Amino acid sequence: MVEIKTPEQIAKMREAGLVVAAMHEACAAAAVPGATTKDLDEVAAKVLADHGAKPNFLGYGGFPGNICTSVNDVVVHGIPSKETVLKAGDLLSIDAGAIIDGWHGDAALTVFVGEGHSAELRELSRVTEESMWAGLAAMRKGNRLVDVSKAIESYIRRQPRPAGGKYGIIEDYGGHGIGSQMHMDPHLLNYVERRRGRGPKLVPGMCLAIEPMVSLGTARTHVLSDEWTVKTNDGTWSSHWEHSIALTEQGPFVLTAPDGGRAKLAELGVEVAPDPLG
Repeated sequence: MVEIKTPEQIAKMREAGLVVAAMHEACAAAAVPGATTKDLDEVAAKVLADHGAKPNFLGYGGFPGNICTSVNDVVVHGIPSKETVLKAGDLLSIDAGAIIDGWHGDAALTVFVGEGHSAELRELSRVTEESMWAGLAAMRKGNRLVDVSKAIESYIRRQPRPAGGKYGIIEDYGGHGIGSQMHMDPHLLNYVERRRGRGPKLVPGMCLAIEPMVSLGTARTHVLSDEWTVKTNDGTWSSHWEHSIALTEQGPFVLTAPDGGRAKLAELGVEVAPDPLG
């Protein structure tokens, strides 16, 4: 069942989303050469405490961190560690979440650590982020879930890789419903799988976490023996971007973007709803 939220519940999710945005800002600033991913986890923990929020990752299925820190060929669910020391040239995705009064926020971004990144890596992150915004722009009344998947995939497929070949759209992981839990129905593929049909209609009160994951090669992944860390099968590096979005009677609103997605969605011809917090 897809959970439909009231305006008051969406407002709580906006509060949680702003905490996630603050976590991203602080962690991205701390992601410098020589820092460990455990250092970033401690930064995230302080932001959560300062805002009176709870982490939704810590303890989730036994996960040991406040955030996920995925470096280079790690796609998602990287565990913060004192042994993982960031160096110049690394590509890091930071997936963060927060809970306010039982309501969840969840978002991810890709960070360039230091200098020395190739044009191909910068383009990988750009393509992944822009495909996320294409999916967010498809969050409109009258559309169905598959329209979001189609928007994400279509954007990625149109982008040529600087070194040739195609981008890999990760198959085993995707977006999801969010609200009173972090992961809820419906599951959102980042590509169109015709056997799954068109999915539910997008109606006011629906909230989704839209999160494309794209690699420089394969679409296939495997999980390490820690039962969390997900890597690409061919060792190619990947990018991960995510925002949580609500569809309201007045239109979409990006709950985890400081401006609600107003500036970026305006570029795509989409007017966002008023901020749920006024």
